[in-house]
Amino acid sequence: MAARQQRQRRVFKRRLDPFTEYNAVGLITRYRFDRQGIEHIGTLIDDFVSPATSRNCSIPTNLQVMIALRYFATGKMQLCNGDDFGIHQSTVSRIVQRVSTALTRPHIIQRYIKFPTDAQTIHRHQTDFRAIANFPGVLGAIDRTHVKILRPTVNEEEFVNRKNFHGVNVQLVVDAHCHILDIVAKWPGSTHDARILRESGISQLFQTPGLIPVKCHLLGDSGYPCKNWIPTPFLNPATQQERRYNGSHKVTRCIVERTIEQWKRRFHVLHSEITLCPERACKIIMACAVLHNLAKLLNTPIIDEDGESDDDSDEGSDDDDADNNNCVPDNLDGRAYRNHITMNHF
Repeated sequence: MAARQQRQRRVFKRRLDPFTEYNAVGLITRYRFDRQGIEHIGTLIDDFVSPATSRNCSIPTNLQVMIALRYFATGKMQLCNGDDFGIHQSTVSRIVQRVSTALTRPHIIQRYIKFPTDAQTIHRHQTDFRAIANFPGVLGAIDRTHVKILRPTVNEEEFVNRKNFHGVNVQLVVDAHCHILDIVAKWPGSTHDARILRESGISQLFQTPGLIPVKCHLLGDSGYPCKNWIPTPFLNPATQQERRYNGSHKVTRCIVERTIEQWKRRFHVLHSEITLCPERACKIIMACAVLHNLAKLLNTPIIDEDGESDDDSDEGSDDDDADNNNCVPDNLDGRAYRNHITMNHF
């Protein structure tokens, strides 16, 4: 009887210590950050994820960060990540959820994803964008991208997008240096871009007098309505000025496509299918946006498996700029503003 009641001793697998296994390039290749970056992330979220005790081989903060980063970087099955680190798949799942939640707390998001509203910063962004292709007054470039998710069990049809896969329709605004200024990651894939824009904080910001102290605008493709704060391209340019406007618009707006490409190459989980419920998938998307901006601030390059830096990738996003099936009617004030820009600057 006593033998049966004797507590079975727990057996723990040998755990990988990436800091001793890999050099800086190896860490960036596998986790998208070097040791300094990983420790910086650990400092940011230590209050939320740090184990309360060291009993039972508890997993320290930096190792939890690396487990989550490995999942974000590869998008592969959590079972495989567990095998890599010598922990159970269920532990990987809990860690990914914990780290994602920690990174998407309001004060973290506000620290790393900031839309400029002061005149000095706005003028700096306008100067940076004008240097690209001489398009005046640009504060940011706006676009959307679809992130694949596992087929949901609730409201499944709402998540099927026009490309016939289940996903989340994500709206981003970026600056001229591929930093994310604003992101909305909560809408099912079938939601129209114009609705996401209309109900976003960015729309309220531009349409409420006094919140933006300088006259400026975002650049969006023909999937957005032409407004006096989003001048879109001419669908059928009839004059040389309109063609010059379109050319400058396209070259300048390409920065958002480049940002999306960099973002998804940095975190392959956004390229593959996120096999989680929509709520948790959206949290991972937001966490990857925070991490992308942090990587840009730390000047951490994107390194492919072959060791080559890929920060200068110029490939477009998975959404076609010329997809006129997604066009919406222009706004009268928007057309007048677009004509004003065209006549005075092109």
